[in-house]
Amino acid sequence: MSAEPRFAVAHLDEIEPTPCPCGQARRAFMEPWNQLASVHLTEISKDSRTHYHRKMTEIYVVLEGEGYLEADGEKIPLRPLTTVMIRPGCRHRAVGNLKILNIPMPPFDPADEFED
Repeated sequence: MSAEPRFAVAHLDEIEPTPCPCGQARRAFMEPWNQLASVHLTEISKDSRTHYHRKMTEIYVVLEGEGYLEADGEKIPLRPLTTVMIRPGCRHRAVGNLKILNIPMPPFDPADEFED
């Protein structure tokens, strides 16, 4: 039996934010042993940039604010508790002052983030 725990805990408010095309993200569960998913608390800025991922699927859960998601040219209204799954290859950006929980699967990899 392994001495390591079979669970992990993150305090998103204690993780340093990292710049991303959407604004700032606090990324949890980015350890090398984790191949399933990561969790990001992301604050969307009004100047978020269109980007896409070739391998990663993302689930956005809006926590605060209102705005919209541009996804492959469509505008999807966003408000608290709106949830959107963004599949690989979908060009997307969120617009508005928003705080979201982003669940990337597999875990976020900066090498899989592309801008046109």
